[in-house]
Amino acid sequence: MGICDFQKLIEDIYFQRDDSRGLEGTFIWFTEEIGELARALREKDFEKLEEEFADVFAWLVSLASLCRVDLEEAVLKYAEGCPKCGEKPCLCSRDVLI
Repeated sequence: MGICDFQKLIEDIYFQRDDSRGLEGTFIWFTEEIGELARALREKDFEKLEEEFADVFAWLVSLASLCRVDLEEAVLKYAEGCPKCGEKPCLCSRDVLI
């Protein structure tokens, strides 16, 4: 499944609920999922990692949809390599943030 298909699927399942909750409430749920991912990483709970990565991605997609951001289009920022230096792998100083 591609990013566009996944974003559409998540919209079909959750958009009405997320839209009713609003951007701030949905963002709070997203951060809670990041916390669950952090816990699984810290505890090295490799059985939970796949589930937690999926949940974080789904909530990120929900936020993008609420903001009317097409994630498949947005990720093209990285299509040619690093957005700053254009290289693969990145040759920017480690002090440079994207």
